[in-house]
Amino acid sequence: MPTILELREKRAKAWEAAKVFLDLKKTPDGMLSAEDAAAYDKMEAEIIALKQQIDREERAREYEQELASPTSQPLTGNPGVPAQAQSGRASDAYKAAFWDAIRGRKAANALQVGTDSEGGYLVPDEFDRQLMETLEEQNIFRQLARIIQTASGDHKIPVVATKGTASWVDEEGQIPESDNSFSQVTLSAYKLATLIKVSQELLNDSIFPLESYIASEFARRIGAKEEEAFFVGDGTKKPTGVLAATGGAQVGKTTASATAITLDEILDLYYSLRSPYRAKAVFITNDTTVKTVRKLKDSNGQYLWQPAITASAPDTILGKPIYTSAYVPAVAASAKTVAFGDFSYYWIADRQGRTFQRLNELYATTGQVGFIATERVDGKLILPEAVQVLQQAAS
Repeated sequence: MPTILELREKRAKAWEAAKVFLDLKKTPDGMLSAEDAAAYDKMEAEIIALKQQIDREERAREYEQELASPTSQPLTGNPGVPAQAQSGRASDAYKAAFWDAIRGRKAANALQVGTDSEGGYLVPDEFDRQLMETLEEQNIFRQLARIIQTASGDHKIPVVATKGTASWVDEEGQIPESDNSFSQVTLSAYKLATLIKVSQELLNDSIFPLESYIASEFARRIGAKEEEAFFVGDGTKKPTGVLAATGGAQVGKTTASATAITLDEILDLYYSLRSPYRAKAVFITNDTTVKTVRKLKDSNGQYLWQPAITASAPDTILGKPIYTSAYVPAVAASAKTVAFGDFSYYWIADRQGRTFQRLNELYATTGQVGFIATERVDGKLILPEAVQVLQQAAS
């Protein structure tokens, strides 16, 4: 089986071959014949397939490293000195009681430290981290945004709306006032929930990996819904997305065509972002849009899109990382198709921990038990100028 490095090198060679093919087959107006377009699509499909294989291999390597890690801590304390008791949601007693309660066994009093006001139980600390790690795999936004924890109430963030300036004045002349003005961005907490039904037989089967199943399934559902809101949420009962019409990023460039993107338009988008934000800026777009951008060249004849060679590194455009999400709109009239900026200015506020609740009676007639997972979260772009978007023409 080829190594990840070999796969990356193979992908890079496939892209070099595709570039040569494009250069040879393009007509003066930049078009391909139907036969050549079909051949190029096949070459591009190989590049995409190799990227998917690389992603699978990298995930598999991470799993192997996790499985190879020690399953217990070495004994480092003095046997004659009693160990300090754990307390709270990180304690072994709480974790054992939590999963006993999830499986329907008699719960220990340790669960009292995690009782939620709405009748559920806060997940153990270690499991909460496992869920967050899975969310980050499912949700690219959490890898790029700034995440804060809030306990209660709204979280108000002061923002400088306008800045003062200096002025040239005459000798002994009056210095004009020029104060900064401030505004506030408020992060609230919107409730996101999902429900899973598990058969009673599986719950009673100690062999069934209930913990990993619930973690991965809840993370898949919550992560997908979060990412959708972080991109296109309208702020009504959900976070305000970075592409929202109100409260979202600024439009840095509008294309001349509703169905195409040119090199100059990508460059205009790049330079519409002020230089202080470009240091940590990344591109985010849809997978289908990447196919369009992949064919663009700069004035030196170099293609804008470049494949990643090193492990875990993203592909790049104009030397900046590019990520893809299914929730960024594809190329269409008036669609916001490419976002470029420093996404650490998008703040995600997680309210306390995630909560699980077991439903014993609701599905008893079908021999099932329901599990509800809830979280309270909000997200907003604190400085709209920190991210610029490319918007397609209306027609």
